[in-house]
Amino acid sequence: MRVVVLSDTHAPRRWRACPPRVAAELRGADRILHAGDVCTAAVLAELAQYAPVTAVAGNNDGPDVADWGAAPTAELDLDGLRVAMLHDSGPVSGRLARMCRAFPRADLVVFGHSHIPLDQSGYGLRIFNPGSPTDRRRQPHGTLGVLRIEAGALAEAAIIAVT
Repeated sequence: MRVVVLSDTHAPRRWRACPPRVAAELRGADRILHAGDVCTAAVLAELAQYAPVTAVAGNNDGPDVADWGAAPTAELDLDGLRVAMLHDSGPVSGRLARMCRAFPRADLVVFGHSHIPLDQSGYGLRIFNPGSPTDRRRQPHGTLGVLRIEAGALAEAAIIAVT
């Protein structure tokens, strides 16, 4: 299973339409995860043209994103991998332990908010922030994540530069 992970697209200020390099990664995706700050549900509808989408609401998301189906958190099974999602995982200090307590059954926690890509493991948990494809802030590139899931395990996780 190939999963594309996005966060912090900040439409329409930063995302007017799907950027070509993002679209190239979305083609062939089995699932798309969006970790919040979509800012308009039209982005989720656009993403759904590529693959089924699961999204969580971010601090900049309005009622239309919630109406689309984005809740504050999500927990799902992706080919046997137990995935939890939220937008803001809180401060860096103690993050892994905090995510273990918040999502005790998860194998992987996907989050956003900081716009800083992160792939970290500890306490039997992996946490993953894809960064932002459209608002890189202090990062050298806009980024997204790609996960490859095989037989209930995360076989590969990559942060991909798209700008």
